[in-house]
Amino acid sequence: MALFSLLIAILVERLKLLPQSWQFDSLMSHYHPLLFGDKQLQSGLMMLIAMSLPTVGAVVLLWVIEGWLWGGVTLFVWLFTAILCFCHQQQRQAFKAYIQAACRGDVQACYHFANELDSSICIDSTSEDELGELAGKSAAWINYRFYGAVALYLMALGPVGIVFYCTVRFYAEYAQRKEIELPLVKSVLHILDWIPSRIVSFGYVLSGEFAPALTVWRKKVLSVTLPARELVIDVAVSAEDLPEVSSAPVCLRPTLALLQLSKRNFMLLVTSLSLLTIFGVVS
Repeated sequence: MALFSLLIAILVERLKLLPQSWQFDSLMSHYHPLLFGDKQLQSGLMMLIAMSLPTVGAVVLLWVIEGWLWGGVTLFVWLFTAILCFCHQQQRQAFKAYIQAACRGDVQACYHFANELDSSICIDSTSEDELGELAGKSAAWINYRFYGAVALYLMALGPVGIVFYCTVRFYAEYAQRKEIELPLVKSVLHILDWIPSRIVSFGYVLSGEFAPALTVWRKKVLSVTLPARELVIDVAVSAEDLPEVSSAPVCLRPTLALLQLSKRNFMLLVTSLSLLTIFGVVS
């Protein structure tokens, strides 16, 4: 059921069949102001409730519908939840707009869309020569945060796992955009990212230049405090021999190189999960 749900979710995401208003982050942007406000979430208890409530709802729903129509309703909930959590058209559109701006030499638009693509980085002090590599690093990170980690949690914990992970991720992104501090969010997300980031970053080792990437991965893999972003990006960069910067206003070569590496890594992840399902390691 998990593998089937994952493959259908990937298909729907690639075909852009789910409207942006139905995607998980869009639904969460309505859920948050409806039940909670920024002031209420300054309390650790309220923040914990806000992060847990969608997950509790998923647990209750799966318990209520268990056995309905010989498991058909449960399968539908798995599929629907996977599709909701896997579709991220906003990131795809921002990346496409960045590529188009770079192709036409619009430097200011490139800075704008690079910031929209990954708001966690500060690009104000980034030179035009470095912007292409920075966008490539963002692509590697987004591939993990919005696809790789979600796929792993779906296979390991089902709808409950991906709803909880995506809820915590939403609040982390929300706090970053609003430039506010929310209690517990960073700590919980760090814990949730610890194992998946090690798995996905090892995929970069296997998908790119093995020896240098493995050296970096081995040095950092056991660190408890290392941010997942740093691990994923450092291993991805070491796994790909980035081409030299061209004379274009914004060079796309490093961006496309890291994007292709991220695609290979995700295909490796899906293939590995498929084989583990076939051999009964995961259900």
